[in-house]
Amino acid sequence: MSFDFVLPDLGEGITEGEIRRWLVKEGDSVNEHQAILEVETDKAVVEVPSPKKGFVQKIRKLEGEIAKVGDVLLTIAESLEEKKEEKKSFGVVGRLPEAEDILATPAVRSLAKRLGVDIEKVKSTGLMGRITEEDVVKASGGGKDITKDQYGSVERVTIKGLRRSIAKNLLASMRTAAFVTGMDDADVSALWRLREKEKKTALSKGIRLTFLPFLMKAVQHALKEHPMLNASVDEAGEEIVVKKYYNIGVAVDTSEGLMVPVVKDVDKKTILELAKELQELSEKAKERKIKLEELKGSTFTISNFGSFGGTYATPIINYPDVAILGTGKISDRPWVKDGQIVIRKIISLSLTFDHRVIDGAEAAQFLNKIIGYLEDPDSIFIESA
Repeated sequence: MSFDFVLPDLGEGITEGEIRRWLVKEGDSVNEHQAILEVETDKAVVEVPSPKKGFVQKIRKLEGEIAKVGDVLLTIAESLEEKKEEKKSFGVVGRLPEAEDILATPAVRSLAKRLGVDIEKVKSTGLMGRITEEDVVKASGGGKDITKDQYGSVERVTIKGLRRSIAKNLLASMRTAAFVTGMDDADVSALWRLREKEKKTALSKGIRLTFLPFLMKAVQHALKEHPMLNASVDEAGEEIVVKKYYNIGVAVDTSEGLMVPVVKDVDKKTILELAKELQELSEKAKERKIKLEELKGSTFTISNFGSFGGTYATPIINYPDVAILGTGKISDRPWVKDGQIVIRKIISLSLTFDHRVIDGAEAAQFLNKIIGYLEDPDSIFIESA
């Protein structure tokens, strides 16, 4: 018998994914638990295993198509004879052409229409004869999807892959929270000296010591004193869920968009352990080899846009968290210390919080706690009760 394999429930409320890459082709034999395709969800690229042994009889979804949980991905035949069977459709005048004679996603068909390309005449280069966007653009004689609006030339870029997932998540966050952002500065001159002193030792262990591990520890201590910022909102139950663990997500810029790996149990790890784990997770994210579970379970998020030269911003909360800290660049600035104007290392901080859960006064107190830890780095290593 043949078996229709559907997109399984991947957890975390994921309802759909984009078919990123097939790892098998029609006619291939597959073993149970063998990875057969890559699906890109709003969390990560996930390898989907075959539920049984057999032969790939028919692939039902093309690369680039969106599959919802429960959609048929492919048909697996149990025997070689079954694999060879061909289902043909006949009408009163002979065989009817199958609907899949021209393999192209709706987005590709729309592109062909915009560019005035007859899709039936396009030479395909994709998997199993699939027509790709590049095929259509090449057939149009251009190098890009250039069209015109009433004012002049425009280029159309399809929203897909990780960028599509990012867009969905940001909209979900904006729809479900009352955003407010507070901003302040911290003098991190002492922390700068501490990091400079320790980074050679860390490097000898293969660890790049950045400021992020110190920021994570400062945040974790402040969250312990202000637990309402370490929470999420249960919309259905109309409850605030206060987390008793400290899992901090760190935004990582990749070639395809922003990802947020999560460092678990920050309170139980040393600065060097955090630095090593951050390094490993960042590399996995940039290589798109990160696992789904490594992107789940955050209770708070840090976005370090200072590494790109930014100063202040209004970072968007990483749903379902209720707050996010944006950190700007560290720069030399004039600063009043002990009644004297001196040059100090200053970092800018931007805290966005959900006003449904946190009032402005508590948000300001939380930010001041973080500043206190950063300005007195010795206190970062003292566990609060």
